[in-house]
Amino acid sequence: MLKNKLKAGIIGHLVGDALGVPVEFKSRKELKKDPVSDMQGYGTYNQVPGTWSDDSSLTLCLLESLLKGYNLNDQAEKFISWLDDAYWTAGGETFDVGNTTRVSIAKLRQGIEPTAAGAGGERDNGNGSLMRILPLAFYLIDVDSAEKFKKTKEVSSLTHSHPRSILGCYLYLDYAQRLIMGAGLQQSYEQTVKHVNQFIAKDNFSSELKYYNRIAAGNIKDLAENEIRSTGYVVDTLEAVFWVLLNSNSYQESVLKAVNLGEDTDTVAAITGGLAGIYYGFNSIPKKWVKQLARLNDVLELINNFCKKI
Repeated sequence: MLKNKLKAGIIGHLVGDALGVPVEFKSRKELKKDPVSDMQGYGTYNQVPGTWSDDSSLTLCLLESLLKGYNLNDQAEKFISWLDDAYWTAGGETFDVGNTTRVSIAKLRQGIEPTAAGAGGERDNGNGSLMRILPLAFYLIDVDSAEKFKKTKEVSSLTHSHPRSILGCYLYLDYAQRLIMGAGLQQSYEQTVKHVNQFIAKDNFSSELKYYNRIAAGNIKDLAENEIRSTGYVVDTLEAVFWVLLNSNSYQESVLKAVNLGEDTDTVAAITGGLAGIYYGFNSIPKKWVKQLARLNDVLELINNFCKKI
């Protein structure tokens, strides 16, 4: 079961990312007039259809690193190789690099310890660690909450060390793990909200929980679309993902709804796609979209190699 969920989650993430790349930064108003309904290309970054962005490149870097075990220095080296040498890029080009990620990787390149490299200011709460951390949900499937939080904090802190970003990653991974274990979308959400409210209340990150109050209240599904923001701010991204998933009934509906929210289309759709893939299964992802993915054979080989370890 775990192996099937991993394949569905990673491919679902890449497909969502690739759907969003051509229209990144387009407004919701623009996309209402001309919505995305299929895989397309060019647009914002002039990339061929099926091209995924930094979201997926760094996700694949993390997945490959975890093949050899949990090693923050190895993760850092792969992130540096991605930025400097286009490692694990879709077409040999590194594009769409966030400022916080770029600055943090520069620190890693200088030899700063991985857990000290990430930017930790109030304005450093983009979704750059949230977008890449999904493989950790599978790697930490059997660990307790304290250990999961510790490692989530460490992996996020390679680029984003502010407590808000770390808490967002923890919320995401906790929810993903509940889906992996077979709970439903709404049930997993309710369980995650209950767990995080109780677990974080005992931690010094509790002051950050107020920023996620719309998620933690347990009724994010009931908000109107015009109340949902889809910017690159980590809180907005996570709110949008939960809202989309809980108001959709299929993988395809989920990722298209995510893309058509506009703005940070690739990341919102990638994170949505990973979770929707886990829940609805690999066969729910339109085959024509999967076949269009860049480097599909390389990605499937990496997934299969990771599956041998779990």
